[in-house]
Amino acid sequence: MATATTPVGQDQPTKTASPPVVFDFSQPPIIEGFSPQPRAREENFKDKFIRKTKENPFVPIGCLGTAGALIYGLSAFRRGKTRQSQLLMRARIFAQGFTVVAIIVGVAVTALKPKQ
Repeated sequence: MATATTPVGQDQPTKTASPPVVFDFSQPPIIEGFSPQPRAREENFKDKFIRKTKENPFVPIGCLGTAGALIYGLSAFRRGKTRQSQLLMRARIFAQGFTVVAIIVGVAVTALKPKQ
């Protein structure tokens, strides 16, 4: 078996060093056909909570109702008032259901709201 050898540097593609890609993290990336919206100001917890409460006020009401029924029901259970405790646990389940429905309705309304 005879093998043909070629001299080094002939018939071989030459590799060229590509310049390194430099990323500027202070600017958004440039994507063809896409223009990003300007960044909104940073929102702290208090501002976000107030905004979300104004968008869907029934969720915090349901959460407070759930927590109130749970705490009051546990205290009634501790005092030995089993009938009142059972009623308050049922009220807690109702409040949880109300909260879940409020979340689902809020998501649906937000999804159907036209973009500004």
